[in-house]
Amino acid sequence: MLKLGTTLEKSEIIKLYTKGYTNPQDYKIGLEYERLPINSNSFEAVDYWGNNGIAICLELFARKNGWDYIVDGNNVVGLAKSHDTITLEPGSQIEISTKPERTIFELKKKIDSINSSLEEILDEHGIILLNYGISPYSTFKNIHLIPKRRYKIMAGYLWGILSDVMMRETAGIQCCIDFKSEEDAMRKYKLANKLIPFMTAMFSNSPIRGGVDSGYKSFRALSWLNTDNDRCGFAGKISEEFSFDDYIDCILKTPMIFIQRNGQPIEINGDLTFEEYLKEGYGGIMPTLDDYELQANLCFPEVRLRNFIEIRNHDCVGGDLKYAILAIYKGIFYDNEAMCETEELLKHLQYKDFSELRYNVPKHGLKTTVKNATILDYSQEIIKIAEKSLKNMQTGENMFIQSIKEYTDKGISPADVIIKKWHGNWNKNLRKMINYLTQEEKYL
Repeated sequence: MLKLGTTLEKSEIIKLYTKGYTNPQDYKIGLEYERLPINSNSFEAVDYWGNNGIAICLELFARKNGWDYIVDGNNVVGLAKSHDTITLEPGSQIEISTKPERTIFELKKKIDSINSSLEEILDEHGIILLNYGISPYSTFKNIHLIPKRRYKIMAGYLWGILSDVMMRETAGIQCCIDFKSEEDAMRKYKLANKLIPFMTAMFSNSPIRGGVDSGYKSFRALSWLNTDNDRCGFAGKISEEFSFDDYIDCILKTPMIFIQRNGQPIEINGDLTFEEYLKEGYGGIMPTLDDYELQANLCFPEVRLRNFIEIRNHDCVGGDLKYAILAIYKGIFYDNEAMCETEELLKHLQYKDFSELRYNVPKHGLKTTVKNATILDYSQEIIKIAEKSLKNMQTGENMFIQSIKEYTDKGISPADVIIKKWHGNWNKNLRKMINYLTQEEKYL
């Protein structure tokens, strides 16, 4: 067995992934749901600090609902109760992450319950949680980092020209799915990477940024394309031979940002890769499994492998649209026939096609073309496959597909609706846009 450094073997690292093997009968689905807190009058991003800041709202929520604090030093940076968390992203974006459930209905029930109490407190402080992919008015220059040490280090290190936009302005939705074996994990991992541009286009919802039309359907997706290419985008070439070992090698070859000892960060700032750290250590410190887990969590591929698969690249959307994201993935990945049909649909597209789509979709959305077809053409087929699969499961979850079909049947995404109204009857009025985005049920 390959020995890495003096304290860590690769076999230990691989177990981080193999421990995720799950019997298909026990498959669950998970959701991470970020939103943008904005002032209900000025539409500016809400700060962490102050009498009407996010910190005090979290503390009030915790006391009212019996949640525990997650702290960094003396600062509350999140809350936890059992397996559910409410955490803060760098620009005070609020993320709800619940325990994975067997059905989307169970996730919705949990999200609705948390939201009901959370939004009551936020409303008392003049705060709206916006179901949108990017700050509509404030830009990163006016959005302070929350007092979390890792975010300060990351902000100083990440070198992409839009990394500050990504960290402070954006909000997304992530879906987590299970696998039964390494073969199954790699099959799902590769297919998820191929689905990303189609899902990004369907759910694009971040065209207005800084109070103006950015010219992009998903400026959030654009920001990720310009955030530290060492650790974002694809992890590996999603080749047919891709394995846990290959994924781990991608993490090992990525420059390190920091490690932690005794609760304190030790900055490395890209001076060596994790592979070099395994061989040489750093300043007399030798690698541990916790170091690898931190390194893996500081890599941000569009599909991230853990003891489950985390699919990351979706703008925040409201209403049942967020559950439509989960429904598409559940319908495809938890049914072998649906996976085969999706693989067949995409089999003629090459790696370079997916790479080009990643760069074209943020601007052109569903109108992006590939191989003499549009993203819309593929997306409509993907939805059909997922819907048929969910109907066969007889859980009723196919109902969540309807919300996205209302858009794609018309050849549009949420961003297309916003852009049309922005230049139409809204007359570039931000208040009208905010009023629209705060409606639970959207109108096309």
